[in-house]
Amino acid sequence: MKHLIILGDGMADHPVERLGGKTLLQHANTPYMDMLARQGRTGRLITIPDGFQPGSEVANTAILGYDLNKVYEGRGPLEAASIGYDMRPDDLALRCNIISVADGKIITHNGGNLETEDGGVLIEYLNQHLSNDADIVSRFGKDRVCFIRGIQYRHLLIVRGGSKYVAFAPPHDHPDEQWQELLPVAEQGPEEPGRLSPEDTAELLTMLIVKSQRLLAAHPFNKARAERGERQANSIWPWGGGYRPQMKTLMQMFPQVKSGAVISAVDLIRGIGYYAGLRKIIVEGATGLADTNYEGKAQAAIDALRTDDFVFLHVEASDEAGHDGDLQLKLRTIENLDRRIVGPIYEELSKWEEPVCIAVLPDHPTPIEVRTHVNEPVPFLIYYKGITPDDVTCYDEVACVRGGYGLLRLQQFMETLMEV
Repeated sequence: MKHLIILGDGMADHPVERLGGKTLLQHANTPYMDMLARQGRTGRLITIPDGFQPGSEVANTAILGYDLNKVYEGRGPLEAASIGYDMRPDDLALRCNIISVADGKIITHNGGNLETEDGGVLIEYLNQHLSNDADIVSRFGKDRVCFIRGIQYRHLLIVRGGSKYVAFAPPHDHPDEQWQELLPVAEQGPEEPGRLSPEDTAELLTMLIVKSQRLLAAHPFNKARAERGERQANSIWPWGGGYRPQMKTLMQMFPQVKSGAVISAVDLIRGIGYYAGLRKIIVEGATGLADTNYEGKAQAAIDALRTDDFVFLHVEASDEAGHDGDLQLKLRTIENLDRRIVGPIYEELSKWEEPVCIAVLPDHPTPIEVRTHVNEPVPFLIYYKGITPDDVTCYDEVACVRGGYGLLRLQQFMETLMEV
């Protein structure tokens, strides 16, 4: 039995008055997910361990069967792995968004939906001016920081000898809030010889944020945007810092998995896949947004399953629409996932002699009226030929409460999946 996980990032939601009190999954037209729920078994899953924030880096790692208390090092190291940066033992790696700020507030976490080419120009510009900025060198030493290009608004910041004991505010969790109240704050941590203190690390990161705003405001890209009345990509926002994680591969954890692949447009997910031992598949036109190449991702998953035992197919679009608070866009991303990913994959795999177990779920809810991740159980379905169905006839947050799997926690999902 081969296994496929189709993950619609942030797809779950709350009841919405504009939809007659239904959730988006209840309201959307999702015939394939409903059919798989009807013919398979469903349940709900707690994806966030106690004491952790409901981020995608936490939820996706837990879904794949890892104990976050043993392996979690923050989002930055996962992004580093995906980008191909080999972390040094003294590195602190941080996810580095390029965001939009105005009137002292975080307007959007994505810099106004930056294109990869534009985001690359801006991050390289910042690296040129900040990596050996005179103030930073005099205070913290030479070659202390380095910016590394990622995709769109998602980049990487390396602080050599930085401390991970700093509290960060992920920008997607704080839209329309005062950015100065969200700056990095030192936490209590052990003494680490050869590393900056938490206080110095927080001060350095704050300096970088403030200096980036001055530099980016003067860049021709943002001047042109300002003239057109568009959102400016005018600040960095580092967060999710950590050291190099120590993770077993899925092959070491589950003997059923001999080989596997990860398909995603998001560096974070590719980084998790790297440490999990999954080969990275890049799909042309996959953007992480609503305009992603759904058909290309579906075909990539089908092709990978011809040779691999396990495929993790991740689609970011619903999460981004949730962060933007865009009801119609999020509905469209859910329907696109059903029609353009789940449907073609099911139709093809149903012809195969070798059975494939298909699981569909989000990693966390990103409600459009909250515009950030929330820590609540998510609905899931599992289907394969020969499974004994439960009584659930559609796939959504409410129906799956009655599912035959009940309420699972964290690693129990992957353990249950691997029992098939």
